[in-house]
Amino acid sequence: MDANLAKKNFPVVCVGGSAGGLDAYIRLLQNLPADMGVAIVIVNHVRTQATLLHQILPNYTKMPVELITEKLVIVPNHVFIIPGQRDLHVLDGEFLLKPISKPRGWPDVITVFLGSLAEHWAAKIVAIIVSGYDGDGAEALCRIKAVGGITIAQTLDTAAQPDMPESAIATGCIDFVLSPEKIAQKIVQIACSESGLPDA
Repeated sequence: MDANLAKKNFPVVCVGGSAGGLDAYIRLLQNLPADMGVAIVIVNHVRTQATLLHQILPNYTKMPVELITEKLVIVPNHVFIIPGQRDLHVLDGEFLLKPISKPRGWPDVITVFLGSLAEHWAAKIVAIIVSGYDGDGAEALCRIKAVGGITIAQTLDTAAQPDMPESAIATGCIDFVLSPEKIAQKIVQIACSESGLPDA
């Protein structure tokens, strides 16, 4: 029981994006220390092709970067990547993968994952929406705020495709609108406040 609780007592940062998201992920990770004590989960919604993020992003961070597999334990100081064509959930400190619930049209994998976090993650949640088409993720942002989470959208002028952050901002449930570099600073502040350490 204590082990289960230990798995959940650190923040999870979900970064959701699609088209143009790679630039945001890189700029974000380049500005994050490797020992903040948070788990970074990148939920990139792709419709058909397999993701290559777990091969690309290790060039930009000292944190281990892992492609999520079924029942993978969520640990801090790691970057986790959603596999293609799967919905992502969390339960008891582990990732669960399910068949994608919306196989046609624009996926809603970010919305699905954020909803699962809101229901099943006991510690702090940070939801970040970056560059991408459509409005995936927006629907779940108010649920994240309702459980005490923090919501952030990428500034539209720094997003290659502003649709997703624009949809997020339009919900009225976004706390901060920041560039990827400023988002990294905000994550560090949140991590410090959660750990009780002074902000660097």
